[in-house]
Parts: sequence; C-alpha cells; structure tokens
Amino acid sequence: MRSPGRTAALLGILFGLAATGTSAATVTLPQLAGELGISPSTAAWTISAYAVVLAVATPLHGRLADAYGLRVPLIVGVIAMAAGAIGSALAPTFPVLMVARIVQGFGGASIPVLATALVSAMWDGPQRGAALGRLAGVSATFSALGPLMGGALEDLGGWRLALTLPALGLVAVPYLARVAPTGGSGERIDRTGAVLVAIAASGLVLLLQSPSSGRVTAIVGAVLLAAGAPAVVAWVRRRPHGFLPRDVVTNPVLLRSAFATAAIPASWFALLIGVPLAAASWGWTPLATGLLMLPAAVVGLVTPWISRRALAGLGPRRAIATACPIAVSALLVAAIGNAAASPVLLALGVALVTVAFGFGQPAMISAVDEAVDAADRGVALGIATLVFLVGASVGAALVGGLGEVAGLATVFFVLMALPVAGLAVLLVGGRRPALA
Repeated sequence: MRSPGRTAALLGILFGLAATGTSAATVTLPQLAGELGISPSTAAWTISAYAVVLAVATPLHGRLADAYGLRVPLIVGVIAMAAGAIGSALAPTFPVLMVARIVQGFGGASIPVLATALVSAMWDGPQRGAALGRLAGVSATFSALGPLMGGALEDLGGWRLALTLPALGLVAVPYLARVAPTGGSGERIDRTGAVLVAIAASGLVLLLQSPSSGRVTAIVGAVLLAAGAPAVVAWVRRRPHGFLPRDVVTNPVLLRSAFATAAIPASWFALLIGVPLAAASWGWTPLATGLLMLPAAVVGLVTPWISRRALAGLGPRRAIATACPIAVSALLVAAIGNAAASPVLLALGVALVTVAFGFGQPAMISAVDEAVDAADRGVALGIATLVFLVGASVGAALVGGLGEVAGLATVFFVLMALPVAGLAVLLVGGRRPALA
C-alpha cells in the first residue's frame, strides 16, 4: 500500500490551487478592474461567480465518480480548472473573463470532493486520518500563500499572470492517471436532480451577494431559491435513489457534520478575501498583502500533525466541536484588527482560521465516511462538500455583499454566528456511536 504522505500532499496542493482561484485573484482585483474598465464591485463578481460554481458543481462530480470511477472525473476536472485559468488570463473583455472563471470553477469543484474520496478509497484507519490531516493542512497552507503568490505574480507580470496559478495543476495529471481508480456503478446521472440542486444553491449565494450587486441580483436569487429549494425536496421524495439519495440526505450524522463544519470555510473564505481587501484599502501593494498572510501558511504546515492526533483522540464530532470556537476566535480577532487597522491582529485571525480549517475539514470527511455505506461514499462526500463549499460561498458573498455597505468588521462579527450555530447543532444532536 502506498504511503499517504506524497499522495495526500499532492492532493492538498491541488485543493489549494482550487482555492487560489479565490485567494490569489482577490489581491489583483483593483488592477483587473482598471484594465478592463469596470467598477471594483463588478470585478468582485469574478470571485463570487467562481465560488458559486465551485459549490454547486461539487455534488455532480461526486455522482460522476460513483458512476464512472474517480480517475476520469478528477483528471477532467483538473484540466478544466487549468483551461479556465489560462482562459481568464487571456480574456480580452469582462464577459469572456466571466465565462472562463465559470469553466475554472466547474473544474475546480471536482477537487475537494474527489481528492477526499480518493483518500478514503486508498486508506483506512489511522492512515486515512493521517492522509486527511495532511491534505487539509497542505491545502490550507497553499491557500494562505495564495495572496502572496498572486501578489508576486502580479508584481512580475500583472493580474493576468496571477490568474494562471491554478494551471499548475496540470503537472499532477500523469500521477493521478496512475493512482486514481477506475470503475463505478455505471448508473446514469439524474440530470433533473442535478439541475434543481444547482438552481437552489445558486439562488442562495446570489441572494447573499445582492446588497452590493443591486435589486436585480436580489430578485433573481430570491426567485431561484424559492423555486429550487422546494423542488429539490419534492424531487428527493419522488426519486429516493436519484441525484440526492434520500438515505444519504436524511442521514443525521452527515447533516450535522456538514452543517456544523460549513461555518469553518465561511469564516476561512471571508478572511482570505476580506483581509486582502482591508490591506488594499490601506494602500498596500498586492505583494505586501500576500506577506501579511504568510504566518497563516506557516501555521498550516504544522496543523496536520496536530489535527491527526486530535482526530485520533477526540473523534470526528469532538474535533468539529473544537474547530468551531477556534473559528469564532479568528473572526473576533480579525474584526477587532480591521476596526483598529492592525495588521498583526488580521494576520493572527487568518492563522487561527487556518487551524480551524485543518481540524474541521478532515473531521467532517471522517464523520461522513463512517456514517454511510461504501457504495454511497462518493455522493455522500459530494453532498457534504456541497454544504461545506456553500459555506465558503456564504463567506465570500457576505464580504462582497455587505463589506461595502456595512464594513468588513461588521461582516466578521455577523459571521461569528455561524460557527456558534454549528457548535449548537452538534450539541443538540447529542453523542452518536458513529461519531464517538
């Protein structure tokens, strides 16, 4: 059996590259807006659209993996992410840039769910926990380095060069072709269910983005959510073995773990986007802003060893319960740092949320993996990761939607309610043998 070290680290880098589609791109928004002749709020849609597609396409990739095996969906996803990144860098106009970002988000969505599914397929027991911890730690480190790498590339060749960063994922394709398994159930994808889930999730994120994007966005988001959410419920009842299997979406362990952990990427994305925006408002260069995030990258390097021991000693449920208060602390510190214009406190906030991510993400995957049958692992991880990434979209959308209206410090304070609610979900659910 392969050692989990190299493969988990590679998958963590891929996960991190998908996240740099947000973190590295954020520091280039002022330059991008100036060259394309658009407003900063319009330029922020390059981040929001990517986050939306990243979330809504995730369960589709999980279903594709169940039907056809991990190898093809994962490789195609990495190639699509790279193609979208290169297309974004070459885009002559903002509409072309948006199309390329959507392609990039669709490809990038394959990585969070299929990387963790690959770890679950290759190892079990303590090795799986070690691999998940390393994957989360490397991805958090690489994501935290995104602003620094984006700023350095912007300094060398402008915003277009910075947007090519996720294309580095192409280097991993030959290795993935060797280690990722093929074969699946061969079951046809429930396309109606997939479309309904995409409609509902898109509506939620658009509605959150609407304060800075105008009435039209609010109306579109509300209509999509109002139509999509009940339609998803009705479709699950009609097709209990469809795109969202009823046994999976009603699994209490999966639901509690996913919803509780979703607060962590909401906090993480909010700080990955909000802290560079705060630094830019102080007149900092993209490179200087990237250096502000460097302590978080250092923390991410050591988090896997801590989270592996925590997961083994505490179990998934308690590890998630530990991550939620850390996320609250990160948001509180960042809110105070933004209000006081303190770079030190902002850097500390990002470092703390990196620890929370390193605890929470592998704990969620372990909880879900233990709660479902192996045959449903792909779709279960896809659904959990959908909820997880919708949390990321919520964080990104609130920064983009409320940041200009109410200020970043207010957004960080508001977001503190999410990890508090996540902890409450775990406590109300009580102890379950599967999460002990």
